Amino acid sequence: YLGASGMAFLGSFRNFTSIVKSISTIGINNSIIKLFVENKEDRNELNVIFSTFFWVFLLISVTLAIFGVVLSKGISEYLFYTDIYSIPIQLFSVLQPLIVINVFWMAIFNGLKEIKKIVIIQIVSNILIFCLTTFLIIYYNIFGALIAIALSELIMLLVTYLFVKRDISFFTFNLKKIISNKYINVIKKFALMGLLSGILVPLVTILIRNKIIDSNGIKEAGIWDATLRISAYYMMFFSSGLTLYYLPKLASLKTDLEFKKELFSYFKIFVPFFVLMIVIIYVFKSYLIQFVFTAEFQGVDSLLKWQLLGDFFRVMTLAFGYQIVVKTMMKLYFFGEIFYNTIYYLLTIYLIKEYHVEGVMQAYFYTNVIHFIFILFMFRKLFFKPTT
Repeated sequence: YLGASGMAFLGSFRNFTSIVKSISTIGINNSIIKLFVENKEDRNELNVIFSTFFWVFLLISVTLAIFGVVLSKGISEYLFYTDIYSIPIQLFSVLQPLIVINVFWMAIFNGLKEIKKIVIIQIVSNILIFCLTTFLIIYYNIFGALIAIALSELIMLLVTYLFVKRDISFFTFNLKKIISNKYINVIKKFALMGLLSGILVPLVTILIRNKIIDSNGIKEAGIWDATLRISAYYMMFFSSGLTLYYLPKLASLKTDLEFKKELFSYFKIFVPFFVLMIVIIYVFKSYLIQFVFTAEFQGVDSLLKWQLLGDFFRVMTLAFGYQIVVKTMMKLYFFGEIFYNTIYYLLTIYLIKEYHVEGVMQAYFYTNVIHFIFILFMFRKLFFKPTT
């Protein structure tokens, strides 16, 4: 219904919503999981934690909502080269406080290790979002697709609320405007890390997409976005497991020795599973592309191999990346994120001249290889420590 150009527009809007959501929730998920795991037996302390987070993030989300509504036409012109799509931007902005509440609730479920409930929430939410998106795209084209993206978080909030009602004791806490400086400092650390990746990654993606449009046209940008969407879906499937199991597990570890043992388990279980998954995707890529897209997107076939190879090295890097986040290794995190995105953008600028859109995919692969080598170097001392 939307074609390659529509795919590019949706990609730009998703990057924008990702940036805004990252600012409004600035590390809330990782920080809540960490603090909940550490204080789950102390109800009074949890009240202070939840109250601090509630008021801080409510203020941030309301501020962002105001800015989004006021600046919606300018944002629309930058993303879509026209101001006619300002309404979806305004709608998404107004819903910001509700998005924060949903992320907050999901983080608590994660801290409780309620994996089954999280999976059910995700399944039901995505079925409803799919139905709404299909209806709006058929009848309202690109405008409807943008509205569907804006409303998707609201749908997820409503579904989450049904499960929150069943376990209301875990979500009932005192909101007497208690703001603890101790937890404000925790928020600052996770917020800085969350802001960096939450803004830098989608911003670089927008810059690369605009570079493709300028060099090769909007259709090629749409084909590139289609490749990213395939990657996003199987990576979402994989990263959900890491968020539900690996992240809370790392938060409970105390020593480097424990982390080293968990790291071996990661490479023994998660990495082979991921390799199997991407091999299956590569073998059946032609059928997958035909099933998911129209003939206009056949260019995805030649691009996908670079994305799969890049994601393989990205998954291996994530084994260390989650540890950096959980243990708030600020300097390493900042340097790593800036290093990664700078290399990615510079390689894109260089390779797109000769290899066009495939050069962008090659840049992604080379960047992930370089980043993995960099991470291994930073954690090199860990491998020389005895396991017993």
